[in-house]
Amino acid sequence: MSRIWSMMDVGRRSLANSQTALQTTAHNVANRTTEGYSRQRVDLVTAEPVGEGRLRIGMGARAQQVNRTNNPYLEKQIEREGNNLGYANTKSDLLGRVEQVYNEQGEEGLSHSMSSFFTSLHELANSPESLATRTQVKESADYLAKDFNHVNSQLKGIQQDADFRITTKVAEINQLTREISSLNEKVQTVEAQGMPANDERDRRDLLVKQLSEKVNIRYAEGNNGALTITAGNTAVLVSGHSQRDLFVAATPGHEGKTEGSVEVFYKNTEYSTPVNVTKQLSGGEIGGLIEVRDDTINSYIANNDELAYTVAFETNRAHVQGFDRYGKTGNMLFDLPDGVSGAAENIALSDDVKNDVGKISAAGIPNAPGDNRVANILASVQYKRMMNDGSSTIDDYYNSMVGKIGVETQRANSTQQSQEDMVGQLKNIRESISGVSLDEETTKMIEFQKSFDASARLVRTADEMMDTILNLKRL
Repeated sequence: MSRIWSMMDVGRRSLANSQTALQTTAHNVANRTTEGYSRQRVDLVTAEPVGEGRLRIGMGARAQQVNRTNNPYLEKQIEREGNNLGYANTKSDLLGRVEQVYNEQGEEGLSHSMSSFFTSLHELANSPESLATRTQVKESADYLAKDFNHVNSQLKGIQQDADFRITTKVAEINQLTREISSLNEKVQTVEAQGMPANDERDRRDLLVKQLSEKVNIRYAEGNNGALTITAGNTAVLVSGHSQRDLFVAATPGHEGKTEGSVEVFYKNTEYSTPVNVTKQLSGGEIGGLIEVRDDTINSYIANNDELAYTVAFETNRAHVQGFDRYGKTGNMLFDLPDGVSGAAENIALSDDVKNDVGKISAAGIPNAPGDNRVANILASVQYKRMMNDGSSTIDDYYNSMVGKIGVETQRANSTQQSQEDMVGQLKNIRESISGVSLDEETTKMIEFQKSFDASARLVRTADEMMDTILNLKRL
């Protein structure tokens, strides 16, 4: 009689095992397209046998726990390469926009403006007495100055966009770290009961990868299952159940940083002094934004300032010594700040020339309508070696700038493509290990269904045996 009860107990437990396996399979199928999900499997172990005399009779199987199929080392690799990809994507995007500022296709671009300006000066040297030629000089000089202003404005616009994106990314980082902190608590609560927190760990792993794409982090898991995450070197964003925000603030300009650009700060406690961690954030999307904003774009703004200042200063130096149509001297062609810094932003055609083209100087002596000596000097500025400590002309200097941004952008695009391929390959490997295959799950479903049917038949057989024994007793 006891053995029949044992048989029914084995059948009942086998039914429960099949139900658990089918439920897990259904959970896998439902999460087929869930990002970061790891396939789950029921671990079945042999139930404790029962001893009867010299026999040990098996008691079937029991479900030990539901585990996820996951490779922690691969997850770490994806996180690390995702950080590099975030950095490469951002750098490629911003450098592509900088390259567009120096687009020299067609009749656009600073090179065309400078060429038109010096061409007009050559025309002035050929026809110093022509009012139409002087008008052409005025228009081309005004266009050149406005082109310098426009290029400077576009570069600063990219910096402002980078500031906005840094602010947005910091808000996203804070949102991610808050959820990770909450998941730390859930993982600890579930695993304190002796069960693996599969879904919570999948979600937390995904958030860590997303966080790593935005900023360089270091993280470690404690014995209690909670993660501690540090951004840069010192900003502890998550520690167990606690979480601290990053925040941004506009700060004064200093070496390598534009006035008013934002920097990233961290407070260890609510009342502690904010710590500037901007220089620590060298990876991920924020790292790429900061590097291009502060290093790359600032260097091009400085180059534009030097180019604008040199062109204006050298033409002014010659122009101020010449004589205009009225026999007057001392006229400036361009208005320019005292120093190189800010020259591209502030260069402008002088009001005197803007209001009267007769004040353009072409002659070396007064009251000499056909004299073109100063006009020749102005035109020769184009070929004068006065850039890079006297080793380059204006054209050489500008062409080297355009070539440099082209090379940097091409290198960034190549790195981005290579990194994207690498991350894609790692994700494919993860999918082969942890992903859900509908064909495989369908096969498992049929297998567990057959197992359930067999277990039900076992219970029914035991029940029939029990009825037989009871009927024998009645006889």
